[in-house]
Amino acid sequence: MSPRESTGPRTQLAALAAAMILGMTPWFSATVAAPGMIAEWGMSANTAAWLTLGVQLGFVIGTFFSAVLLLSDRWSARYLAAGSSVIVGIATLLLIRRDTDPMGAVALRVLTGVALAGVYPPGIKLAAGWWRERRGTAIGILVGALTVGSAAPNLLRLGVAQSEWRSIVIAAAGAAFLSAAVFALAVREGPFHAPSAPFDPRAILRVVRNRGVVLATAGYLGHMWELYAMWSSIGAFWAVVASRYAVTPTAAAVLAFTTIAVGTVGCLVAGSLADRFGRPVVTIAAMAMSGACALMIGPSIGVSLALVTAIAVLWGMSIVADSAQFSAAVTELAPSQYVGTAITLQTCLGFLLTIVTIRLTPVWADRWGWERAYMPLAIGPALGIIAMSELWRAAADRRR
Repeated sequence: MSPRESTGPRTQLAALAAAMILGMTPWFSATVAAPGMIAEWGMSANTAAWLTLGVQLGFVIGTFFSAVLLLSDRWSARYLAAGSSVIVGIATLLLIRRDTDPMGAVALRVLTGVALAGVYPPGIKLAAGWWRERRGTAIGILVGALTVGSAAPNLLRLGVAQSEWRSIVIAAAGAAFLSAAVFALAVREGPFHAPSAPFDPRAILRVVRNRGVVLATAGYLGHMWELYAMWSSIGAFWAVVASRYAVTPTAAAVLAFTTIAVGTVGCLVAGSLADRFGRPVVTIAAMAMSGACALMIGPSIGVSLALVTAIAVLWGMSIVADSAQFSAAVTELAPSQYVGTAITLQTCLGFLLTIVTIRLTPVWADRWGWERAYMPLAIGPALGIIAMSELWRAAADRRR
């Protein structure tokens, strides 16, 4: 293989997908390891919740400071991602120390989230540097790959005993270190990669004053209100449905995995369509479908298992289908020298919002039952549709 072939767009996209899945593995694996950590340390329910929320909070902190300091635009994106992956691996590995206590574990999970902020946004920027005309498809493939990674813990839970949680943590840390090697040795900046920008304290103001970026970010916030709340709770939802219809726990875990993993198909289809018909129209269609599913899936529990499954599959496909397109839109609308900062800021605000709905969804389920617990999630897509409709109209006005 020639050097040119080894660094072609498709090869680079494959390397990026592998690096990002490996780098984000410590985030995904917490779903599997947390029950064992909780049992061993006798953690309270409130403290245990922060094993997941801590990563979300850390990610928000990390993306905020990265955006303010313009790290994704001032530093080499691949080396930033590689160094961040090393920190992710170290923070994850420290969880297995025998003298680690619950609060120490939460602090390490927050640090993991901070470091992960240096993996995901730079990865999206690197993908944008290799693709221009089919950028939505390329970023869709990356998000689709991460979607499978998000779904995997629902299957891993079946074959791993709670007492073996340290082996899961070690494997996750190893994946992060391998991610660092892939970023540093195999990933390259593409021909459309913007050159490094000097530090400018007013740069973030230029980003937030860009109306297109603001509207795309508003649409993304509506999407994120719904996404992680569903992903984090769908296993509990299927457990309840399984008990009502005498479905085995194994089948329930497979259904939870499928509900999330089928989103990969949505990402690929939406990416291809968005490159042809525009990102606003595709994101509007996806949010309309996902919002409708959020309203319908709870009441369908009392109808039939087949109907619940059908709505869950459609929800899983549509809820993440638009995710990559909000990022792709920002790479096209933001000032070229500050693309990384714009993506980082968008991601920061989105994950800040996820903390709210991840925490509230179990509360709604306890208070109203799963028949109505997901209904408030439809608020996000409804508001997101309004924002993307404005972006669609603005784009139409420019073409006239």
